[in-house]
Amino acid sequence: MTLLIQYLQLVTVVTVCLGVGLYTIVGPARIRSFYVDYRTRLCHGLAHLSVLGTVFGISMYWRPIGGEVSWTLEYNITHTLYSIEGYLVPTIQELATTKLTWALSLVYVFGYVFLVLFPLVSYLFLDTLRPFRVTALSYIINYLIGLGSYTLFIAYGPRNYMPGEVRGLMYEVWPEIEALTTHINTNTNVFPSLHTSLAVTVALLAWYTRDSYPRWFYLASALAGTIAFSTMYLGLHWGTDVVTGAALGITSVWAASYLAAESDEQSRITTTGQQLFATAGDYIKQYRP
Repeated sequence: MTLLIQYLQLVTVVTVCLGVGLYTIVGPARIRSFYVDYRTRLCHGLAHLSVLGTVFGISMYWRPIGGEVSWTLEYNITHTLYSIEGYLVPTIQELATTKLTWALSLVYVFGYVFLVLFPLVSYLFLDTLRPFRVTALSYIINYLIGLGSYTLFIAYGPRNYMPGEVRGLMYEVWPEIEALTTHINTNTNVFPSLHTSLAVTVALLAWYTRDSYPRWFYLASALAGTIAFSTMYLGLHWGTDVVTGAALGITSVWAASYLAAESDEQSRITTTGQQLFATAGDYIKQYRP
């Protein structure tokens, strides 16, 4: 029941944030113009979202299996991560206060989900859907590379490796949230930090679309920086995880920008999705009573 409540709280808060973001960042004018061809836009977007959703689903399914593979391969890099930076995380935690911990915990959970979802919604309202395609492909690349790293390496976070010197600050002030975070991830999947990689990805994409959504660029940049810092402050990630995650985010955006088609007609994912949707529609019509 606790897990269900946590998910409901997450959905409620993020939905409200998305609504506020659409009104203040996208604006009523773009929202009204969206209705002119919303079916086409949604259809084109759905193809990429389907691929992204499939990759995300595979990622969630594979993580516990990948954990078993990791122990079979026995590439435990936790001590290597510690040897690179030593007491960086404990030093950062010297800044800890109850108010700061609460603020960063809320950003780490609610702010992160909002940050990742908002581009997938707001970019549907732009004149061209290429930013949307680049975003979806960037996320896919992030998840695939991250999942590969999680499968190959065993890496415990600072709070697990140095329990006497690094505190799990978020769980001290908000113990209920541990049910949600442990359900999504395991404590050996920290290298690289996908929170950081996806946050950096969104910030870079926000810079590319800053002429259309200037407010989003400033908000995304602030959230991305805060999320990257919070992963260390809360004792969840090493600084090396954050730096590697940032590099992954940059690489993902570069690769997605290269791979993404300039137009919907040139996008293999879009055209394949249209064909599948049309086939499904014909099948439903044929067998509808």
